[in-house]
Amino acid sequence: MVPSDETAIYDDLLDLLAESVEAERVLAFRLSAAKQARLDTLLDKNRDSTLTAEERAELDAYERFEHVVRLLKARVLQKLGP
Repeated sequence: MVPSDETAIYDDLLDLLAESVEAERVLAFRLSAAKQARLDTLLDKNRDSTLTAEERAELDAYERFEHVVRLLKARVLQKLGP
């Protein structure tokens, strides 16, 4: 996961994307079935403590990506208002 003090790095990009895209598409975004299956495999291996160093790096990348997507979805919801 991205430490909270590093979140500010993404602010300008998140603002741009939140203002430029269709809110419904952003809020509905999900990983493809193949990518979700790979993530599930990595999570299972992580729980079993059997990840290789390469797989650990891959899981870290998924976690960073998920964090940015969550930030973007939150920003879109803020733009939509109550």
